[in-house]
Amino acid sequence: MIQIREMTSADLEQVCELEKNIFSTPWSRESFESSMKEKDTLFIVAETEEEISGYLGIYFLGEEADISNVAVAKDYRRQHIAQHLLECVLIQAKKRGVKTVTLEVRETNKAAIGLYESMGFYEAGVRKDYYKAPTEDALIMWKQNL
Repeated sequence: MIQIREMTSADLEQVCELEKNIFSTPWSRESFESSMKEKDTLFIVAETEEEISGYLGIYFLGEEADISNVAVAKDYRRQHIAQHLLECVLIQAKKRGVKTVTLEVRETNKAAIGLYESMGFYEAGVRKDYYKAPTEDALIMWKQNL
């Protein structure tokens, strides 16, 4: 059973470990702590059997929002966890009056791109050399009319 809930500081040890295991340039604990304190941010986790199996961060900017982080532990992929996380924040965004949501994704991350497209996101541009280690372009994806 998967429970989606707001991230707390007690989750940061597991979240940071997950971040290090997934991303080549992971966020620090301090980055998460700082972002979580901002009033217009929301970080949520997917908890599976008392273990953090995924997380997502979103910044609310008036009628727009930007998804900053989406991560699912390798052992929990293909179980719709990222989809559940996205559905949850899109509901929250709509409740806050958000009309447009953006995110960046590695151009080679076909699984994530497929998921985002299935949820109504579309490619709106490219950020050249956005990612490091390895250097790679990011696709900018948008979802409008929540």
